[in-house]
Amino acid sequence: MKKAVIAVAILLAAVFSTSLLASAQLFGRESKQDKTRLLTGKVLDGGDNPLPNAVVYLTNTHTRAVKTYIVGPDGGFRFPALQPSLDYEVYAQFNDRKSGTKTLSQFDDRTQVYISLKINTKAEPH
Repeated sequence: MKKAVIAVAILLAAVFSTSLLASAQLFGRESKQDKTRLLTGKVLDGGDNPLPNAVVYLTNTHTRAVKTYIVGPDGGFRFPALQPSLDYEVYAQFNDRKSGTKTLSQFDDRTQVYISLKINTKAEPH
């Protein structure tokens, strides 16, 4: 009986340590599919001042789906959980004026990307 209890204890210890090792290996393994990217940035005027209430448009170039973000007082925006295998286009609009469009490429392997979008808010002379 004592030998049976010891054998069961050894078997349980072996199974437990193997499952811990397997879960540690899975936890440490990172594939490109598991990662997402974070896009942050600011919407600024020509003098590098934040433009609160500007609207940022993020377009998935594959599906053409668009997400929007209304920036706060600091001009900041944030788009989390973006797929690294897709391209995105981003631009901002404020009072009928638009920034240039910038691209977040699938070939850019950074997990966090910062982009500033500038909008000329000055009236153009006629």
